[in-house]
Amino acid sequence: MGISTDAFHRAKEADVRYMRNRHPLVDLGWSRTDCIRYLASLGLADTPKSSCLGCPFHGNAQWRHIRDTSPSEWADVVDFDAAIRQGNACANASGNRLLGEAFLHRSRVPLSEAPIDHVTAAERAALQIAADDADELENGVVDGCSPWACRGDADAPTQDDFGLAT
Repeated sequence: MGISTDAFHRAKEADVRYMRNRHPLVDLGWSRTDCIRYLASLGLADTPKSSCLGCPFHGNAQWRHIRDTSPSEWADVVDFDAAIRQGNACANASGNRLLGEAFLHRSRVPLSEAPIDHVTAAERAALQIAADDADELENGVVDGCSPWACRGDADAPTQDDFGLAT
């Protein structure tokens, strides 16, 4: 559902004939920037990017947010990171062993030891905002949207400047 034109290569056809995958953002021709612009027009500019908990593409800010706001999820993701160290059990059993070791953090050390409190150049650039907003950027949005529904009160649907129901 949330695949935009920036990641259209991830939009796949269903692998069964009775199902049809839909990619509404691709159908609309929307990039991630278009989505952010639209959410900002609704007052939801701080909507976090959706992703899997154990995504190896998380930045330090996302790892810090998980660690600092959800100890149980942090424990789960640290355990998952340790479990993948030697690769997939089925692949190992079939002789397709992992060359080297797998880690979730780009530093290639266990997540529990990773330097996630180090601010990257990209995060530093993102911090060029108002001082009051820096805390929210660092700690995440407490009441953000889920990948399935947005927060807030909904009035009767109307059409906005983007031609979408609001």
